[in-house]
Amino acid sequence: MSLQPEPLPQVPEETARVARLLFPKGNRYMWLRDELSGIYHDEQFLSLYPKGGQLAEQPWRLALMSIVQYMENYTDRQAAEAMQARIDLKYALSLELTDPGFNFSLLSEFRSRLLKGNLEELLLTTLLERCRERGWLQERGKQRTDSTHIEAAIRTMNRLECVGETVHAALNSLAVVVPEWLRAHAPQDWYDRYGRRMEEFRLPKETTQRQALTEQIGRDGWEILAWIQEAASPSWLRDIPAVEILRRVWIQQFWIQEGELHWRSDDNIPPASGLISSPYDPQAHLSIKQATVWTGYKVHLTETCDEDKPHLITHVETTPAPKQDMEMTDDIHQGLARKHLLPREHFMDTGYVDGEHLVNSQNRYGVELIGPVTVPGNWQSKSGQGYDTSHFHIDWENKIAVCPQGHVSHKWTERAGWRGLDMVRIQFGKQDCLACPARSQCTRAVSNPRQLQIRAQAQYEAIQSARERQTTKAFKERYAKRAGIEGTISQGVRAFDLRACRYLGMAKTHLQHLLIATAMNVVRLFQWHMEETPFQSRTSRFAALAA
Repeated sequence: MSLQPEPLPQVPEETARVARLLFPKGNRYMWLRDELSGIYHDEQFLSLYPKGGQLAEQPWRLALMSIVQYMENYTDRQAAEAMQARIDLKYALSLELTDPGFNFSLLSEFRSRLLKGNLEELLLTTLLERCRERGWLQERGKQRTDSTHIEAAIRTMNRLECVGETVHAALNSLAVVVPEWLRAHAPQDWYDRYGRRMEEFRLPKETTQRQALTEQIGRDGWEILAWIQEAASPSWLRDIPAVEILRRVWIQQFWIQEGELHWRSDDNIPPASGLISSPYDPQAHLSIKQATVWTGYKVHLTETCDEDKPHLITHVETTPAPKQDMEMTDDIHQGLARKHLLPREHFMDTGYVDGEHLVNSQNRYGVELIGPVTVPGNWQSKSGQGYDTSHFHIDWENKIAVCPQGHVSHKWTERAGWRGLDMVRIQFGKQDCLACPARSQCTRAVSNPRQLQIRAQAQYEAIQSARERQTTKAFKERYAKRAGIEGTISQGVRAFDLRACRYLGMAKTHLQHLLIATAMNVVRLFQWHMEETPFQSRTSRFAALAA
């Protein structure tokens, strides 16, 4: 399909007349057309289409309809049907009342073009630019960030189900591309064993029978890989995605000794960040956060929280589920810097805040990171009675530390930590510690002296300052603004189905999150235009008496 850019057409006269008759006060889609007309234009999407071929549907309509789709939580087919029937959507898309719209498959094709052309963020950033022009968004304001879990569009399986389903998926792919080759190799009993999904089987409960089934599936999968390696087999069979996934799963779940295939024990498999949980979405991984267990991804949402402006989502990051929030702080600031939307104050919870981020956010981006720092896990800090690190005076210039009893450290060693951070190891004299009357408050070691593991100077001082600050009432009142991001996540989950993946793979899931963020921003802008007050938490009449 080729693209011939056209200027934004006017709303047809009859469409406008009927729409105004049915909606005398307008609605959010008519407001979107009137107030933000021309938010998308065909020239933005020129790189996604070839120069020759059949004329494509105007991409500005596809972009706008993609946002409407998530505002209404429609499927592709439902969105196309709504475009045929709804007057307000015809108004927003500048269509005649009798216009049948476009086929629902064009929405999926449009998303694929966005991903292939690396323009997945275009819809969100274009809307943010328009908001900046209108004065609804500004750099160096206040923003807040939090994350939530995302369930992948796959069935959760145990290890036995996963290997069985992997063989099933590989055989299905081979049956499509080389049916005669597969028919010549596959034994007759495989059609009963792998002809259906594993979820339709009743797996044996007895341990010996489950072990026998596991070993049988292992041999069958290994046999498929052996057939593909034969000289007579087409070499390109090895590049089939389902075959590559089969090979990776067999490496993760089995091991070979003296030509025999063995099932790995639970403590001999890769960590969750690398273990394939389903052959249909190898990028979806198992993760556990407190009481929440899920297989899929994680999304990080950043929004503005200035009191005199609408609260708009400015940045979206989609990551593998096991990736920690602590690893995302710098990435989020880099993304905001590219959009020229860095905040002056950034509210984050403990998962994002560390000494490294407190220093780098201020020095690199000019951002004050506001959030609590974790309390050390040593027994001195937990008990509140012993001498933790904060009780020691650190003389950075002379590279010594002085304990609460006045003893000076004997050894100062600088080295790199496990995350590549600069660490300092401080050790006190053995004789000083053994003779110290306060030894029981300092260390529980039988004979070894007290040792300290601290960060480099800038990070150490930032952490100590943050821990001291976060105990004050002023900090708690200031930090209360971060709680609003919980409402944003709740809105995304309840009204936009944020936690459910529609697609397979992290790239498509990220595009879904960007479309949801754009749709949420449009809804919020319309509410701001209508001067609707944000929803406030309900307080019961009885609870109000306490106030």
